[in-house]
Amino acid sequence: MRTLQYTAPRTLVVADAEAPAPRPGEVQVGVSYAGLCGTDLHIFHGDMDSRVERPLVFGHEMSGILTAVGSDADGWEVGDRVTVMPLAWDGVCPACRAGNEHICQNLDFIGIDSPGALQERWNVPASTLVRLPESMPLDVAALVEPVAVAVHDVRRSELVVGDRVVVIGGGPIGVLIASVARHSGADVAVIEVDERRRAQISGLGFATIDPRTTDQAAWVEEWTEGAGADVVFEVSGAAAAVAGATGLAKVRGTIVVVAIHSQPREVDLQRVFWRELRILGARVYRREDFERAVELLEEGAIPTQSVITRIVDLDSAQEAFADLESGRAMKVLVRVGDAA
Repeated sequence: MRTLQYTAPRTLVVADAEAPAPRPGEVQVGVSYAGLCGTDLHIFHGDMDSRVERPLVFGHEMSGILTAVGSDADGWEVGDRVTVMPLAWDGVCPACRAGNEHICQNLDFIGIDSPGALQERWNVPASTLVRLPESMPLDVAALVEPVAVAVHDVRRSELVVGDRVVVIGGGPIGVLIASVARHSGADVAVIEVDERRRAQISGLGFATIDPRTTDQAAWVEEWTEGAGADVVFEVSGAAAAVAGATGLAKVRGTIVVVAIHSQPREVDLQRVFWRELRILGARVYRREDFERAVELLEEGAIPTQSVITRIVDLDSAQEAFADLESGRAMKVLVRVGDAA
């Protein structure tokens, strides 16, 4: 089978590998599509070399069809259409015992800490499978994982119908959070510096703000009639965004930190104190978030045509990363194998 391997910073190799039979409790997925995300970009840049083992077959956003089923993988059959929730937890750490298995203290994020979806045949624990509707196109289904991220983020925020929501950062996850929040009944504005992305987001019906030319705090104050936003999602990962987020939230408003910040950031704690703000982290997802993501995609609540910029073959993956780096692409899918 063909695989895409990360071997060194900015170096990807298409290589042949054996496709072992699934072990007991495992299934083999014929991967159809794999999505590339910001975490994959960090891997590609070498920023996660202290964590990953090279060569690494990476990738954790995907869709596919079962090609083999190991013993003890009850309820699954060859031909089933699936995606994978790429988390494996130990079940014994304090976080797991408290019911927070998705953020296990010894979490194996499959596709980062262990081999991922950029291979034609992928063996995974049957427990990670999420069933896909027969009617869902497999390219669309490759978005289930990032939509599940957005569902989890919105769930963490506890927003309610009628809330005013600000999303800082209009990349793929920002657009998905905005879409899920709007579907949940919120009125949503997106802060984004890139002109092309702002135009695209505006075309989806969201209010947009360019923080370089507009006083975002004043805009939000006017938009909310002096109250401030009910929920602010920080998705950009920029220091300036963190510094400004507290100035956008209402009294007892909520700030949800979604972006991965590689270093400490300054936060206006006086504003947190004065307005009794709530700051939450939101990381990965639970199974119910995956199941809800499937429902939202099936309902057409997610603007998939706007999110998926292009689809490339394994041989063009290096070029796809160049598009992601430049901001020319929102989401790139890699066609890995049979896309039936």
